[in-house]
Amino acid sequence: TTGDDNYFFYYYVKKLATIPILKQSLDTLGLLRLFLGCKIRAKKHFGQNFLTDSSVVDKIIKAMPDTRDISLVEVGPGLGDLTKGLIERGSVEAYEVDEDLYEHLKDVFKEEIQNNRLRLNLGDVLEYWERGSLPKCPYWIVANIPYYITTPIIHKGLEDTNCIGMILMVQKEVAEKLTADVSSKEYSSLSVLVQILSRSGILFEVPSEAFNPPPKVTSAVVRIEKKDSVKVIFQGLKRYVSRAFAAPRKTLLKNLSSCYNKEQIKALFEKLNISPNLRPHELTADMHLCLFRNLTI
Repeated sequence: TTGDDNYFFYYYVKKLATIPILKQSLDTLGLLRLFLGCKIRAKKHFGQNFLTDSSVVDKIIKAMPDTRDISLVEVGPGLGDLTKGLIERGSVEAYEVDEDLYEHLKDVFKEEIQNNRLRLNLGDVLEYWERGSLPKCPYWIVANIPYYITTPIIHKGLEDTNCIGMILMVQKEVAEKLTADVSSKEYSSLSVLVQILSRSGILFEVPSEAFNPPPKVTSAVVRIEKKDSVKVIFQGLKRYVSRAFAAPRKTLLKNLSSCYNKEQIKALFEKLNISPNLRPHELTADMHLCLFRNLTI
């Protein structure tokens, strides 16, 4: 079909989806997906798995906090299923790296873009973040993010002072790391970083059948709400945690001695009653924070 045909079809579908008997069984985006199915395919190099289960979208929307005075950021809106629900809750700033999907979203949400309910950006969200905060105001990230950029997204959200929290679709394995208990096999540098700076929890699991194409792993939706009470320099804390867990099977003392004064560490361990034989995963997030605050490079 031609570009004009596509343009006509979008608006035809919007009208069609207002008919009650059709609206009950298939929404606008569902009809669009049928039409676009032969044209838009998930691209492996972008890590795309489109969320197609509307019940999961509804659960994500219901899990959101009150956002009447807060902006929303969506990373990787894809075909726009989640975007549609977010716009009903507040103004949305979305970042899409796929130019084909970007053009599709511009057509589907033309009215919302004109009314400033949606601001759509083309490009890598991490590159946008390098220029500063995404919105220049408080915001929540709510997104079904590509799994290959999960950790960078979480790091950037924790670092950005305007970001209040995140509701993210991630691999179940990552979700378990975020919420892991000390000394468990899942407890890692990411666990410590997230637990120091936020209150986090797994909201619900999502089976692979909820996506197209289905990923090879089970997913989970997590909520990460940042703590106002913890004031630290993020990059400094990130470096500390990275060094503490650099060699998980070695002792924490040995790991930290590669970049901090060893005698200072020994004295601090004795003061805080920390065994010199302790491994990094055997120390709570609060105690890691205590060590970080007392150490100087």
